[in-house]
Amino acid sequence: MANPVFDRLDKQIAKGDYAGFDRGSSASGMSAGSGVQDSLNSQQLQDLYNQPSAGPVQMRRVTLDDVVMKTLGLFSIVVLVGAATWYYVAGQPSTSPTPMALMLAGMFGGLGVGLLIAFKKTINVPLIVTYAALEGVLVGAISEVFNQRWPGVVATAVIATVCTFAGMLLGYKTGLIKVTDKSRRIFGMAIMGYLLFGLVNLVAAFMGVGEGWGFGGTGFMGIAISVLGVGLASYSLAIDFDSVDRAVKAQLPEKYSWLLAHGFIVTLVWLYLEFLRLLARMRQ
Repeated sequence: MANPVFDRLDKQIAKGDYAGFDRGSSASGMSAGSGVQDSLNSQQLQDLYNQPSAGPVQMRRVTLDDVVMKTLGLFSIVVLVGAATWYYVAGQPSTSPTPMALMLAGMFGGLGVGLLIAFKKTINVPLIVTYAALEGVLVGAISEVFNQRWPGVVATAVIATVCTFAGMLLGYKTGLIKVTDKSRRIFGMAIMGYLLFGLVNLVAAFMGVGEGWGFGGTGFMGIAISVLGVGLASYSLAIDFDSVDRAVKAQLPEKYSWLLAHGFIVTLVWLYLEFLRLLARMRQ
């Protein structure tokens, strides 16, 4: 999968690590409760049976509302930190190394924290919040730099990202876009190849290949590479939607809503940056 956060959750769901109820727990619950039931009169038993079943909220299981609210919270951090970084970078001289320093800090800092979150056995909310802040630094710095060179490209990238998110959600919910085990495997191989290429391309860009754009430059090949990146990031959203559905159905503990929300931030920032590069290349 594209997102190691969702990849880890999917593996746990597939193993049945977070089944809401199993036979063993049901049997033990019945045996433990038999003594309590013996001490209740018929009216008390009837009142007990008439109570509604506990839902995901009462059982502290993941719900869609949990994921949505935490995603909005993390997204707000990205936007606020990004706006502050934009304002700070805009006040720097054009020859200042500050924008590049902030971009590198956000990029590599976010990468390091993201790997910690993805492979850490426990869920660490401060790390997740820190990642959102670092992504805000990256997004704010790179957006201001791109907007100075290609005015209007940032607004177009934002609109494209929002429309793509809405379109992928609609396509997934209506069944037009399907996620299967086979598509996950194919996508996983494709994204690993794209990740390796991206790292090599980043080094090439710093070395001046393609006038700082990396392989393909701003020609047809460079635009084709960016289109591929947008396509992969877009389909990653569909896989993210499917992973959230599976997590809710598997009744994962409520704390995993933080991890799911973090996964959406990873994909959304990736999609936005791919759109930004594509539009800038076309303008160039």
